[in-house]
Amino acid sequence: MENLEQALIITLLVLVMIMLVDYIEVLTRGRLSILMKGGHFRQYIISSAIATTPGCLGAFMNVSFYIHGLLSFGALTGSMIAASGDEAFVMLAMFPGQALTLFGILFILGIVFGWIIDKLAPLLRVKPCLACKLSELHLDDKGCKPLNWKDVWEHLRQISLVRFLLLSIFLIFFLMLIGGVVAAEASTIERGAIIAVILLALFIILTVSEHYLEEHIWNHIIKKHLWRVFLWSFLALVVVDIGLKHWNLESFAQTHMVWIIFIAALVGIIPESGPHLIFVVMFSQGIIPFSVLLTSAIIQDGHGMLPLLSYAPKDAALIKMINIVIGLSCGLILYLMGF
Repeated sequence: MENLEQALIITLLVLVMIMLVDYIEVLTRGRLSILMKGGHFRQYIISSAIATTPGCLGAFMNVSFYIHGLLSFGALTGSMIAASGDEAFVMLAMFPGQALTLFGILFILGIVFGWIIDKLAPLLRVKPCLACKLSELHLDDKGCKPLNWKDVWEHLRQISLVRFLLLSIFLIFFLMLIGGVVAAEASTIERGAIIAVILLALFIILTVSEHYLEEHIWNHIIKKHLWRVFLWSFLALVVVDIGLKHWNLESFAQTHMVWIIFIAALVGIIPESGPHLIFVVMFSQGIIPFSVLLTSAIIQDGHGMLPLLSYAPKDAALIKMINIVIGLSCGLILYLMGF
């Protein structure tokens, strides 16, 4: 049940992030594309800044940007370097000063390596996935109104089945969250972030036109993407859960300190937040050096990779392979330097 709950939460968060990107893109008639695709490191700075924020929402948003064609392959790879997932909350609680230093380093590495990877992409024959072009959803259609305040009451008075279903899902989830039925163990900050996301979803669902709701949100986002996000997320969580129970990864890491940096890299492949916390705790207790924590932080991205696995598994695998090389290289260099 816990894996199912996590998969549902991840799916809803991803849904809202994709909805938000689509909403802003249509509302601005493509201006978001101009902002993200601007030169002089703009997309690398923006994507890394978004990813550096604690939690997985930043990574989810960058994946949404990527599948909408607003981020390059290198920028997404760099953002996954910058992302720390839910471990960021724990690090801020246990060692805030060092955590902020780590986030700053990850932010810079995300920008630099994002740019380098895009430059090397032709040599590496990287072929990123085809973007979901919003132009296919007729942005210039007069009925495609993402912000339609005047018709909100009319939407509720003559509510369609799609709008009713979406409003019901998010309202029920909101009540379950408030009542502690779901995300009961989440911190106050995490619960607040989820509540904010739910309110954002309700705002979008209430204000968009019927055409936008049907074509963009229901037919495009939900029918084409959401079911795959849920299935991949749930499958990954189940596999991780079985692996942790039978292989006892945390105990293995504690008893093989010589290989701890390589273990951190291997554990970083796991698309889950929990296993990586062992390195956070070990660092806080002075058991491992900063180099190991940096290796773990570069390679792991919490749940951030799960949505990309559902959309473009080859891209997700390639990003993870690149980040393993970068993480191990940076970690080993710092380790040899005594950090």
